[in-house]
Amino acid sequence: MADPLAQATPGAYQASAENLKTAGNFIFGTEATKLDLATLVGNLIRAALLLLGIIFLGLIVYAGYLWMTAAGQEEKITEAKKTLIRASIGMAIVLGSYAITNFVISGLIEATIK
Repeated sequence: MADPLAQATPGAYQASAENLKTAGNFIFGTEATKLDLATLVGNLIRAALLLLGIIFLGLIVYAGYLWMTAAGQEEKITEAKKTLIRASIGMAIVLGSYAITNFVISGLIEATIK
C-alpha cells in the first residue's frame, strides 16, 4: 500500500525526505567522506588527549583546593605542591610526545608524497 502522506502532498513529502537525507549526510558523512583508518586513529588520539586534558584540569583544581584549605598545615601544602608538579610533568610528557609524534609523522608523509 502506498504512503498516504506521499499521495496527499508529494512535493512536501519529497522535500522533507531530501532534508532528512541532507541532515543525515551532514551528521554521519556521505559515501565520499567515510572514515578511513587514519581518520579513525586521529579521532581516537584527539579523544584521548581531550580526556587527558580534563584529567589535568581536575588535578590542578584538586591541588588548588588542597592548598587553599590547608590552613597553614605544611603537610597539606606539600601534598598540593607535589600534585601540581606531578600533573604538570605528566602534561608536559603527553604534549611533548604528541609534538614529537606529529613531527615525525608529518615528515614521513611529506617524504613519501614527494
